[in-house]
Amino acid sequence: MTTILCLDDDVAILHLLDRMLVRAGHRALLAGTVPEALQLLARETVDLIISDYRLPGLSGLEFMALLREEGWETPVIVLTGYGSIGHAVTAIKAGAVDYITKPVRADQLELAVDQALEVVRLHRENDALRQEVMGLRNERQVVGDSVAIRRVLQAVAMAAPTRATVLLQGESGTGKELFARAIHDQSERREKPFIKLNCAALPEGLVESALFGHEKGAFTGAIKRVEGAFERAHGGTLLLDEITEMPLGLQAKLLRVLQEQEFERVGGMTPIKVSVRIIATTNRELPEEVASGRFRQDLYYRLSVLPLFLPPLRDRTEDIPVLALRFAMHIAREMGKEITSVSPEALAILQLYDWPGNVRELQHAVERAVILSAGPVLQPSSFDLATSRPRLLPSALRTPTPAMGIPALSAATPEDGIVLSTLNVEEANRNLIEQALARTGQNRTRAAKLLGMSVRTLRAKLNAPHVDGEDRDAS
Repeated sequence: MTTILCLDDDVAILHLLDRMLVRAGHRALLAGTVPEALQLLARETVDLIISDYRLPGLSGLEFMALLREEGWETPVIVLTGYGSIGHAVTAIKAGAVDYITKPVRADQLELAVDQALEVVRLHRENDALRQEVMGLRNERQVVGDSVAIRRVLQAVAMAAPTRATVLLQGESGTGKELFARAIHDQSERREKPFIKLNCAALPEGLVESALFGHEKGAFTGAIKRVEGAFERAHGGTLLLDEITEMPLGLQAKLLRVLQEQEFERVGGMTPIKVSVRIIATTNRELPEEVASGRFRQDLYYRLSVLPLFLPPLRDRTEDIPVLALRFAMHIAREMGKEITSVSPEALAILQLYDWPGNVRELQHAVERAVILSAGPVLQPSSFDLATSRPRLLPSALRTPTPAMGIPALSAATPEDGIVLSTLNVEEANRNLIEQALARTGQNRTRAAKLLGMSVRTLRAKLNAPHVDGEDRDAS
C-alpha cells in the first residue's frame, strides 16, 4: 500500500482526498499546514505528496523549494483552481510531476496518482540499476598505486577519448580485459556495447561467423541470420582477446574491416557499415610472431597504433596488499563469510612470491585462503597448503641451508640456499634482505631482483625501523 501525504488548508478538500485515495487502495496522511506536513514526512515513509498551490504564507512553488532544501525528493502533485492553469504549468516547470484542477474528480485523481506512482517506480528502478552498474564498474576498477600501474592508467586516460586502436600486451593474468574495460568506460562510447571475442576459444571454422555474422543458409546448420561481434559492438568497443590465435586467412579480412569500417556477413553480399573501436590483447611478443610468419605485419602495424604494456605482478609488489584485501573481502562476501583483513605476516609472505600467474594466481590463492580461514583475519597458515607452500617463496630463497647453524630441512641443500632461523615473519624478512644485500655487494637493484620485489619496496623495507637491529637512514 502506497502512502500519500495530502496538504491543504481546506479541511473539506482534505477529507475528500482521504475518501478518494482510500477507496483507490492507498493510505492517506492529512496536513493542514507546512509544519504539519514536514513532521509527517519526518515520521513516515511517503511515496507521493498532493499539495494545494496556495498555502498559508507559502505558494506551492515555495513548498517544493523547501522540500528540496530539506533533502526530500518525494514527487509532488499540485492542486490548483480551474481558472489557474498558468499556475499549474509553472508548477510543472518547477518540478511537480502533475497537477489536478479543483473541484477534484475521483477519476482525475486516480489517473494522476497512478501516473505519478509509475514515475516513482521508474525512478527507483533507474536508481537501482545505476547502483548495480556502478557496483559492477567498481568491481572492474583497476587496483593499485605502484609507479608501474600509475603509468599504465595515465596512458589509458590519454587513449580512452580517442578512436585509435589499442594493443594491450602482457603476461597471462595481468588483467588485460580489465584495462580494456577501463578504456571503454572512460571513452565517449561508454554507454554503447562492450563486446568481447576470445579468438583462442573458438574453433577455426567459426571465428569468421563469430566476427561478421552469417546469413540464413550460409552453411550447414545456419538456420537463421545471426549478427556477429562487429554488428553487436556498433557504436561501442570490440575486444579481440588473444588476437595472435586468429587464423592467417582471417587476419586479412580483419585488416580490411579495420581500414574500411565495413564488412559482409558470411554468405551475404551487402556491405554493412559499422563504427567500432578495436582493442586487441596478446600475451605473446607480436614482433616475433610477425618474424615467424604467424601474424601479418600490416595487421600488426594497424593494431599497435597505441600499444600498452601491462606490468607483471612481480614488478608491482607494492600493490599486493590492497589486491589481496580486495579479493578477500569480495570472495568472503560471496561465500557469506566474515573476513576483515589480511595479517601483516601473510602479506609479507605474499610479497615474497614471484607470482608467475600474476593477478589471477593471487586471486586464486586468496580464494583458497578464505575457504580455509577459521577467523576473520587471513593468517599465513591460511596460505600454507601442502600443494602451494613450496611456491610461496622465490626459487632463490626457497631452500634452507645450515649456513646460520640451523639444521636444514633437507640433507641435500644447495650451497647458495638460505636457512631461516625463525618462524617470525618480520625477522625472516630481515634475514632475507640482509642475505640478498650481502650476496649482491649491497647493490639494491640486484638485491631487489633476487628478492622478487621492486627497488621501491626494498627501499621502503630498509627505511622501516629495526631492519638490522637499529634504524636505518635513507642513504
